[in-house]
Amino acid sequence: MSKFDYNKIMPRYSIIACMLTLLAIAVVVKAGYLMTVKKSYWMAVADRVKQDSVRAEPMRGNILSCDGQLLASSLPEFKIYMDFQQLHDSGTDSLWNVKLDSICEGLHYIFPERSAAQFKANLNEGRNSKKRRHWPIWPKRINYNTYSEVKTLPVFRLSKLKSGFHEEEFNSRENPYGSLARRTVGDMFAAKDQGRTARCGLELSYDSLLRGTEGIVHRRKVLNKYLSITDTPPINGCDIITTIDVNMQDLAERAVIDELKEINGNVGVAIVMEVKTGDVKAIVNMEKCVDGEYREIKNHAVSDLLEPGSVFKPVSIMTALQDGVCDTNEVVETGNGVFPMYGRDMKDWNWRRGGYGTMNLPKTLKVSSNIGVSRIIDKYYHNDPARFVRGVYRSGINANLHIPIVGAARAQIRMPKKNKRGEWINWSKTDLPWMSIGYVTQIPPIYTLTFYNAIANGGKMMQPRFVKAAVKDGEVIEEFPPVVVKGHEQIASPKVIKDMQEMLRKVVSEGLGKKAGSDAFQVAGKTGTAQISKGSVGYKSGATNYLLSFAGYFPADDPRYSCIVCIQKSGLPASGGGMSGVVFHNIAEGIMAQDIVRDISEVRDSSYTAIPDVKAGNILSADYVLSALHIRTKTNFSTSLSPTSKPVWGLAERRPSAVALIRRREYSDRFMPDVHGMGARDAVYLIESRGVKCIIKGRGRVTAQSIGPGMRIKKGQRCVLTLE
Repeated sequence: MSKFDYNKIMPRYSIIACMLTLLAIAVVVKAGYLMTVKKSYWMAVADRVKQDSVRAEPMRGNILSCDGQLLASSLPEFKIYMDFQQLHDSGTDSLWNVKLDSICEGLHYIFPERSAAQFKANLNEGRNSKKRRHWPIWPKRINYNTYSEVKTLPVFRLSKLKSGFHEEEFNSRENPYGSLARRTVGDMFAAKDQGRTARCGLELSYDSLLRGTEGIVHRRKVLNKYLSITDTPPINGCDIITTIDVNMQDLAERAVIDELKEINGNVGVAIVMEVKTGDVKAIVNMEKCVDGEYREIKNHAVSDLLEPGSVFKPVSIMTALQDGVCDTNEVVETGNGVFPMYGRDMKDWNWRRGGYGTMNLPKTLKVSSNIGVSRIIDKYYHNDPARFVRGVYRSGINANLHIPIVGAARAQIRMPKKNKRGEWINWSKTDLPWMSIGYVTQIPPIYTLTFYNAIANGGKMMQPRFVKAAVKDGEVIEEFPPVVVKGHEQIASPKVIKDMQEMLRKVVSEGLGKKAGSDAFQVAGKTGTAQISKGSVGYKSGATNYLLSFAGYFPADDPRYSCIVCIQKSGLPASGGGMSGVVFHNIAEGIMAQDIVRDISEVRDSSYTAIPDVKAGNILSADYVLSALHIRTKTNFSTSLSPTSKPVWGLAERRPSAVALIRRREYSDRFMPDVHGMGARDAVYLIESRGVKCIIKGRGRVTAQSIGPGMRIKKGQRCVLTLE
């Protein structure tokens, strides 16, 4: 007999089938109800948990120096928050309560500006606040290293879903070399990099290359988490390689600031250019601020329109020589240093000493005679000043240089014009004499330098170059080769250029530019001292402002670099050669010294062994380096270990024939080590590896430590190291 009782079992299955059928019908009805009656409500809910067409910001490209060092780079910054609701929902409340004091102590260690008690009060306030889902732990942005430190604290090291700790990431534009060439490199509004916020300099001029292309993503909420799904990936920006040399830039900046402080100057400008290529190797724009410090506020080198003064005289002399109206044997009478010019007195700088009398044309440049230059130009161009101005234009000093920096100005040199009756409409009799000595014109320093660079380059005028190439993923995307200024492949005949080079060399070797010269190499150039007009009130409105300049190149016999230095100051004394010339001298000697490579065998005395002065620290590494340099060492420890072995800490003493490396007593991690005599790097490593934060004062070797050697230490303590 079958065990299956059909009459009992089948009714049960029928009941189950009916229930499932009713359930299915209910599901279909409910789905239909949601799709029709509740459609608008649920569509609104869906919209709240999704985001379409969200912009994905690309990474902005870096700006690099000529040798690949970072001048500007995009780095991540973070703002950190706490989600107390998520902390509660994940059941981590109890751990939070236990670790709260440790968290606050850790935050105080990382952010000493706020005490542990203040952190605790802030976090407790956030836990009870309505904004508890996004409560700021620290109000400011922090860098990645600090963020990583915070992530190691209790609770925070857990996942976001358990701890509630989360962050917002930003791209911040950083300048590793600080203010070095800041106005030329440029910066971003509010130090943010959001792709469209470049403010000035190369950041703005090459923004289209640096910015990259935005991508598009959409976000969906899945399992209480937002997932970003890429529709169009962002394309990161290109890196641009500039012509700036960090070492030359630093050298020029220090030279300018030192002189400005010495003479209490208002503005200091220096530009260094490579003769053959026109590459701008350094560009300095220092301006005195209200606090007395000098900073880069404006790019004066490319935007200032000022009357250049005597540095313009070579343009006038070259124009006369090129036009063939005179030669270097031209003689001019300058009298006692004061000469009437159409109702105005023209004066030489030494008029109180009786002037220069009669001189030839080269001497007018050598002693920077206003009367000499202006009389020569007025003699040959008085009846046709337009011919003189056309000659000035031919020199290229007002050519369009296409400076790739927003705000760059172009030289303003007026062309004489007449009306239909033959009367001058924009010209007076005094304009030509004064224009010939650098007035009645407005020329940015970079235009003046480009002219001098052309003389150094044999007459070929090179366009100033700031950027060499755009690079992406190691491949050159676009190159910017050296360019000759259109129409100025040869600004004067080879003979005239040679005459100008000789005259400029004598200005430094025999004339007023001696302070710009050097004993190690020849320098050529021209000084300039000009009064600065104060707009509508002219030159006579109380205290006089001066523009002091020196423009030239070096070495004069084989030019490699050209340079201009311009200083604006108030009152006397004021000397282009004695002030700007000194800065030029310091820059030129510094640059040439960097290029000197000598064989030590040329200067080594065979009877003398050089024993270096070695700092205390890891003497095992010191022994390895000294042995590689064939310098004798005496040690009181085994040197059979490799330099990558555990460090051996000790002292180094210079002896007559060797360096003595003496192992020092090593304390356990609970006690303060002895770091006297060490450099900052070794001292900080030893101390901070024990949980003590270092504060460094000075530079050199450690001469004092606020926590004495052998003292018991606690984590979180601070040790002040004094270096000399």
